[in-house]
Amino acid sequence: MGRHSWKRGEGLVPASALALILALSGCTGSPSSPGTAATPNASMAPGTPTTPGTPASPPAPEVVQKLDVGLQLPWSVVFLPDGTAVVSERDSAQLKSIRDGQATTIGEVSDVDPGGEGGLLGLALSPGFSTDGWLYAYFTSPSDNRIARMKLTGDPSGQLRLGEPEVIFSGMSKASTHNGGRIRFGPDGFLYVGTGDSQRREQPQDTNALGGKILRLTPEGRPAPGNPFGDNPVYSYGHRNVQGLAWDSGGRLWASEFGPDVDDELNLITPGGNYGWPTVTEAPGRSGLIDAKVVWPSTSDASPSGLEIVNGIAYTGALRGQRLWAVPLDGENTGAPVAYFTAQYGRMRDVARAPDGTLWVISNNRNPDFALILRTGS
Repeated sequence: MGRHSWKRGEGLVPASALALILALSGCTGSPSSPGTAATPNASMAPGTPTTPGTPASPPAPEVVQKLDVGLQLPWSVVFLPDGTAVVSERDSAQLKSIRDGQATTIGEVSDVDPGGEGGLLGLALSPGFSTDGWLYAYFTSPSDNRIARMKLTGDPSGQLRLGEPEVIFSGMSKASTHNGGRIRFGPDGFLYVGTGDSQRREQPQDTNALGGKILRLTPEGRPAPGNPFGDNPVYSYGHRNVQGLAWDSGGRLWASEFGPDVDDELNLITPGGNYGWPTVTEAPGRSGLIDAKVVWPSTSDASPSGLEIVNGIAYTGALRGQRLWAVPLDGENTGAPVAYFTAQYGRMRDVARAPDGTLWVISNNRNPDFALILRTGS
């Protein structure tokens, strides 16, 4: 199938590292560092939930083992059915597999144009990967940000082989910063895409533009049926730079988002919802706009990227903040965020759960990077 483009209005054509493995096994143990509470909302004191109800505090992760895997600027991690991790490296445009504590180069994605925050970014596996073999990648090309899918197969020796990219969606504007890049298949089988405003502040409030959005696509790259604005890929708007997407046990979509020099956010996503950027940040209670559920007033504490939700806890990696944030959830309510491993392991880029129940947290800019195995109590 060929590439799909979608255009409405000017400028719109859609078409290092450390791994932290958190085992959610119910075991207990002393945390590797004390947890630090954060302010969930700029108007609230630390420890106060943003909505009525008080979800339980998150358990403290425990470091179990350090593994050296030698990655360079990794950005995203996904897991094959057999537990093999596949990691994207932003600047090299390479895909690496990690199995039994060893990293192996699978191949290089063609047409990637790294620079600034752009390059080979988010990965997602097809829900039917066991039969169709599709691996999806979001990347920066010489002209735009786009999404391609590639066959990922194994040869008789067990070596993974990467097929040629098939671009399914293109035309997302690029810039040196704010390229978004997170992609993930939802429980409904459709592909969700977090984009950035690419330094074009007019785009997030324009539902005919792709910048500053969460998009919802079919596996072939078309606007998904049931989207809130008709035959349009936009699912929610008014975002600045979305780099984390995850669903809770009730099927609710949450997203982590970078603020400007203040007000990083964790948002509960409503179809067709307007999250305010660039009109407002955080949770001002403005009519017609949706308030953030959690706000980090200082971006030096957060700059949240990857997001995963496990056992009622939303884990997000902080880049500038160089820590792992854990936010307890109870339905639509959030408790006070707690920080772990502050300034111990560098910038934390992605968070993803493996088939065995462990949680991998990928950070970057250490060059080369390494992996820690962690366990949480419950």
